[in-house]
Formats: sequence, C-alpha cells, structure tokens
Amino acid sequence: MKAIVINHYGGPEALKFTEVPTPFIKDSAQVLVKVKATSVNPLDYQIRRGDYSSLFNLPIITGHDIAGEIVEVGDAVKNWKSGDKVYYSPRFGSSGSYAEYHITDESALSRMPDNITYEEAASIPLIGGTVWEMLVVRAQLKKGETILILGGAGGVGTLAIQVAKALGAFVYTTGQSVLHEKLHDLGADVVIDHHQKNYIEEIQTHTDGKGVDVIIDTVGGSTLSDSPLALADYGRVVTLVDIPQPQNLIHAWEKNATYHFVFTRQSRDEVHHITQLIENGHVKPIIDSVFALEDIQSAHQRIENTKRERPLFGKIVLSL
Repeated sequence: MKAIVINHYGGPEALKFTEVPTPFIKDSAQVLVKVKATSVNPLDYQIRRGDYSSLFNLPIITGHDIAGEIVEVGDAVKNWKSGDKVYYSPRFGSSGSYAEYHITDESALSRMPDNITYEEAASIPLIGGTVWEMLVVRAQLKKGETILILGGAGGVGTLAIQVAKALGAFVYTTGQSVLHEKLHDLGADVVIDHHQKNYIEEIQTHTDGKGVDVIIDTVGGSTLSDSPLALADYGRVVTLVDIPQPQNLIHAWEKNATYHFVFTRQSRDEVHHITQLIENGHVKPIIDSVFALEDIQSAHQRIENTKRERPLFGKIVLSL
C-alpha cells in the first residue's frame, strides 16, 4: 500500500511517499479499514520533528484522523461489518493514518455521520474529542455563560465556536479581520482582530469589566499569564498548548481562577457527542484545504507556515 513514512526526524522533507506492506488482522477484535481521507494536526508535525522521539521507534507512520470504510473484521467483531463507514483517531503511539489502510481495535470506531463527506469526517475525530473535553468535561460550560476562544480560525477553534454556541453560550473569539464574516457565520457573537486590538481591553469593554466565564487557549505564548485579565471571578481557563517557559499566574490567583491543561483527546465516547451535533445540523466540519496524500509535504508547510498568503481557516485534509 501507499503510505507516508518518517525515516528520520526533521522538516516536511522527512515525510516520504512510499510503498509499504498492507497491514493485516492479527487479533480477533481488530478491523481493517480502507482510509478514504485523513487530516493534518499540530501533533503530526510535532511527532515528525522529533518532539516525542522517546515514545517512537523509527521508521514510523504518523497521522491522527481517519475516515474510511471497513474492508475486513476479526472473528470476535460483532457490531461492525465490511462496508460500514467509520471515523476515528488512531491511538497515540501506534501506526498512524497517513496510509491507504489502517488496522485498529473495534473499540476505537465511531459511525461516520451520513450527512458529511469522507473529507469532512476526516477533520473531526482528534479535535472532536479534544473540544468536548475542553468545553464540557473541563470547563463545564453552561447555557448563558460567556466564553472567549483564542484562535477561532484554527481546527480546534472553528469546532469550539460551534459547540459552544450549541451549548447556549455567548461566544467571543479572536481572528484576523478578513475572517470575521466566516467566524460570525460559525456562531461567534463578537470577533476581535487581535492584530489590531488588545483582546483583554476589548473583553473588558464588552463585559463592562466583568470578564468572561471561560477562556479556551489554542495559541499559547503568554496567554496563561495574560488571559485572567479578561476572566470573570472564579472563571476557568482551559489550554491545549504546552508551556515553553514559566509564566506568572498572579492575576489568576486574584480571580480565584481554575486552570485545566488538556493534551489532545482520542475518545470515542466524546466524539459520539460531536457526531450527534453534526447529524442534528448544529456543527459543520470546516475544511481549509484538501491535498492528495502524495502532497503531504505541502500540507505540512501549509499548517506550519506563519506567513501565509491566505490565512488558515479550519482543518487541512488529505484525500485518498
């Protein structure tokens, strides 16, 4: 089968389009899936450049989203059959999705919604579990609360806006002016151009100095130390970003803030909630661009390049 293999850590050039043996079922609870589409996540390029080298043995195939069709099931598999459309996230540390076929345990599978394409479905599994974990499990966002989503145009941000709105929250987000109409269309009530205005001052103005109940951080930098200035008393900050340097949380202490740190979530149970929102029309997968699998290097350049001619909006998808 065709696959993208990493033989050494490095830049996008480390991703090699090549031929590898097709995997086969070794356990009675496994299924073999024909991958129709996958997507690109920051986790993928972090693995490619060696951020998690202690957890992997080269060569490796990375990728953390799959939308496809079951072609074979193990003898113990009862709830799935050949021809079923599924989507899921490969387990972190296992062989990934940048390939024509993938083996997984049936417990990882979710039924793909009927009202979206394979490409749309491939944009959801990893961020779906992550967004539900951030908004519902950690932040416990409630109807009528206010939320600030920093970085609303990214994969996580575009989904988080829609889920927050479906939960009944008033949504603030940040994004470039050229994307404001699209962000409003997703459900954002107020969009702040963080290149032109100070988001903390804007939130203070919009909330009459109260601040927001929840802040979702997808951008990093000094957000952990700065964001409490836009937070209401007893507010919650949930971050998806690692911390490259120590930060002063004195403002969080003054607000009696609660912090939650979330690593990307690969949970079928949490993706199930996103599936329901998609089927009910409350959430629509947002695709930035679609590349062929063999154009994987260009796809990684697209997600990593901070000086893009066209701003990123949604997920980058690979179609097989």
